[in-house]
Amino acid sequence: MLGILITVAVIAVVAYCVLKNYYPPIVLLLAGLLMLVCAWLMGVDPVDAKKSTNFVGFDFVQAFTNQMKGRLPGLGLNIMLIAGFSFYMDRIGASKALVKLCVKPLSAVRSPYVLLAITYVVGQFMALFINSAVGLGLLLMASVYPLLVALGVSRASAAAVIGSTCCLDLGPSSSNAMRAADLMSTDVVTYFVQSQIPVAVCVIATLAIGHFFVQRWFDQRDAARGVADGAPVKADQKDLEKAFEGAGPVHYALLPMLPLVLLIVFSPMVYDGIKLSLQTGILVSILIAFFVDLITHFDFKECCKRTSAVFEGMGKVFTSTVALICCAELFALGMNKMGGITTMIQAAAAMESAGVWGMLFIMLGIMVVATIVTGSGNAAFFAFSPLLPEAAASVGINTAVLVVPVQLSAGIARTMCPIAGVIIAVAGIAGLTPFEIIRRTIPVMLLALIVNVAASAVFL
Repeated sequence: MLGILITVAVIAVVAYCVLKNYYPPIVLLLAGLLMLVCAWLMGVDPVDAKKSTNFVGFDFVQAFTNQMKGRLPGLGLNIMLIAGFSFYMDRIGASKALVKLCVKPLSAVRSPYVLLAITYVVGQFMALFINSAVGLGLLLMASVYPLLVALGVSRASAAAVIGSTCCLDLGPSSSNAMRAADLMSTDVVTYFVQSQIPVAVCVIATLAIGHFFVQRWFDQRDAARGVADGAPVKADQKDLEKAFEGAGPVHYALLPMLPLVLLIVFSPMVYDGIKLSLQTGILVSILIAFFVDLITHFDFKECCKRTSAVFEGMGKVFTSTVALICCAELFALGMNKMGGITTMIQAAAAMESAGVWGMLFIMLGIMVVATIVTGSGNAAFFAFSPLLPEAAASVGINTAVLVVPVQLSAGIARTMCPIAGVIIAVAGIAGLTPFEIIRRTIPVMLLALIVNVAASAVFL
């Protein structure tokens, strides 16, 4: 019981610090060290005897060193390379070229709420290749948002849909997906194709239909109450041109898709004669993109200069996501050493026939609450995901049955959070408060959570 009380108290302090905009990695690091110290006082060593420094004061730091050694060469490098590729695609205008190509056909749809639903589906597809929720949201606000409002959709409805286009962390470019694949001891492509896609298709269909009806209901209710939404925003051609300023030629739209295509083609599911790792696939894609850029512009010096974005992106993501992973895993280690979370897992496992569902709802509840409190699906998932294999084993189920719905729920819950970066960015451009946005996303995301669990139970 003491372990549970200390764990809950530390989690509450961490949540408070994150809400007050303290740097999350260092907060999680200090919280993890604090729980390791508490666990040591209760008779639990911070590291195994084989890895001990023979001085307990150093052992607390050695525990963090072990986490970094285990993450930087594999998952950490994968995430850094993905970020470097993403930055490079943005630098050469390939990301904007992809968005421009995808949103162009939307102007032919004249039914406002049908367009609203299609916008979500198209946006979620683009999120496979543009792994910045804020970046994609800003591009869609500049290009699709005026069209939606001009057709009669309210500003809040349009912003709610655009803010939710990255609500599912799908594909090899998602750091959460990479972590989930790591937990299941499989590669991220196999995880994406075999585990994520069956569930995600059901959730995406639910979200598109849900937005159609929920946003229309909100708009009709506001109209009946006489709530004015302001003058329609005109989709001015000059504004669209400004939004896509710096976009590459149309064939550049294919470049962001290269890693996913290469990894799927050269995988055991398609052709296993060639073994292509994620890291090699990303580097090959960068080289192909470099030569395409060189052939297009015939400026070797400038093309070389643009590749600096690869290393800038790698460095930037190290200070955020990779550092967050290492610190969050120390935080998770501290919780495990304290035994508080383990006690709750054992309690759910003891529920006999209800054990599987009890475990699933406990882990989902932890993930959803942590994400909404912190505003970060990454922070929540990396902090608590190490508990999932143990939780699945305790009730005798396949790890995927817990990992997939919990991993997807982190992104879904982020869209219900008023302090999430994408919600704040979209609300600011629309001239609304974040709470006006999440009021419209919450009903749809609750439906998505239900379908997420149901589809996982059926397909996994």
